Amino acid sequence: MNRIHFHTLILFLLAFGLTACKDQLDVGNPNAPTVAGNVTDESGLVSFAQGAVYINGFVNGDGWLGNSYFSLPYGYSELLGDVVGAQASNQLVSTLSIPDYVTLDNGQKLANSSPSIGQIRANNTRAQTGSGYNPTYYQWLNMMAMNSSLNSVLKLIDKISYSGDAASKVATFKAWAYFWKGYAYASIGSMYYAGLIIDEEGKTSSEYVTHDAIIERSNYYLNEAATALGAVKTTADYEEVLGRLIPSFSQVGNGGVLTTDMWKRNINTLLARNILVNKLAPFVNKNPSATITKSSTTAMSTADWNAVLTLATNGIKKGDYVFTGRSTSSNYLFSASGGTVASLTTGTNTSSTFKLSERFVQNFKTGDKRLTNNFEQTGTYLDEMTFGTRWSIVDGGKGAAGVYVYGNRTVGAYELYIAGSYEENALMLAEANIRLGKISTGLAFLDDVRSYQGAGIATVADKNLVLADALQELVQERRVALVFRGLSFYDSRRWGWTYDIANGGGSYNNTVLSSSGTVNTKAVINYNFLDYWDIPADESSLNPTTSSVPTKNPNF
Repeated sequence: MNRIHFHTLILFLLAFGLTACKDQLDVGNPNAPTVAGNVTDESGLVSFAQGAVYINGFVNGDGWLGNSYFSLPYGYSELLGDVVGAQASNQLVSTLSIPDYVTLDNGQKLANSSPSIGQIRANNTRAQTGSGYNPTYYQWLNMMAMNSSLNSVLKLIDKISYSGDAASKVATFKAWAYFWKGYAYASIGSMYYAGLIIDEEGKTSSEYVTHDAIIERSNYYLNEAATALGAVKTTADYEEVLGRLIPSFSQVGNGGVLTTDMWKRNINTLLARNILVNKLAPFVNKNPSATITKSSTTAMSTADWNAVLTLATNGIKKGDYVFTGRSTSSNYLFSASGGTVASLTTGTNTSSTFKLSERFVQNFKTGDKRLTNNFEQTGTYLDEMTFGTRWSIVDGGKGAAGVYVYGNRTVGAYELYIAGSYEENALMLAEANIRLGKISTGLAFLDDVRSYQGAGIATVADKNLVLADALQELVQERRVALVFRGLSFYDSRRWGWTYDIANGGGSYNNTVLSSSGTVNTKAVINYNFLDYWDIPADESSLNPTTSSVPTKNPNF
């Protein structure tokens, strides 16, 4: 990591720092130069290791739009995945996800005079970063900062004296650091064309490697975490450490102190995700055999699908604890009203920061209780291209028992998924089985997700669907079940929708509300987005490459 990033981070002084409430976020300031040197006991290491993840990874530097990683970098995923749109100009949120053109039902073509690729590259400068208009900056900043801090954590672990079973506590701390390093590398490798591998405290590097190499490094650390968990012998000491590393306010609902087996299953889910979201599985215009002719990645092979199937079979199960986040009234990881994409989208569309996309809503099937419980047409927001919408999210839902709630701005009510979830794992099992020819088996997993979220619609596993229809069910369910979890762009990319129609991409049969208020149901959208982002100028300009790997995506 370039030193300039670390020095920049020091400027973001924590509001709670070392005085944080013990029952909320018990962190030190991982950026203060003297903190690491002063960590001499378990309590200090807990604070430092927790802050490395939750503060450097998910808070610092994200106060431009909302107030966390889950409102800004997650926001870009939902924008580029066409789940939400925006009117505000902050960080290009109103222009970044505008497609190159939209063809309406009547044949009228609406062209974008400032295409997304040109927008993102024109604003990828240090000057625009300082002004708050460089989208490429934030995810890189957070994940590189998290990784750097965890390098310091790993250097400290063997220097501390421990009470109880020291070996089990050391293994727990190492599993924590390895897991989140794997998470950070996955985030970099899944979003940027290239990256840096830095695994020593204080080390810098100009040797950029491809996103595939970054994903390999993610896999390495996720597997190291699983190995460390295997060294835990005393459950009580393990639970004591992990129970302090995970904030108490996140130990509710699906969040909690994971058993070692639960954590290993969480790891397998992320390993499966690393394969799935970084390969192509084109499904363009309902064609399972579609191909993309110009891309920064390759298509899923049978071996890839089998690897996903094996990992997800041993992935998160129903009832497993996962890593989640919750809002609090103070000293928060994120606020209830502005810290997540969900909170910024909840409320009447004419006043919410993000506007719910018509393309999102069209994926619900008739009679789905998730639609009727969460969304209503309380206002109409009209705009050019694709941002017009008739739909708004009802704050807290309408109270239907057992039905998933998409947005809740009450403090502590909304459960944010930071890493994997049961639904994601089940839908990976569904897609892998479908692609491997076991359609009914795959659709049974999809049916279970719908039941789990209280959709209340008829099952499809028993309908003898052909491949194209089964994949359409899968696409629709991933779009609605995994929304606001930072996955929407990756899905649109791997299904081929974000690529230029000239290269086999595009999206068809879309609902688009035109600026005149006309509802189109068969609109064609040519997004033509970058598939993997360029390295932010704050890194590439100040830390120029010494390798042959470009820092600018050469395929666009």
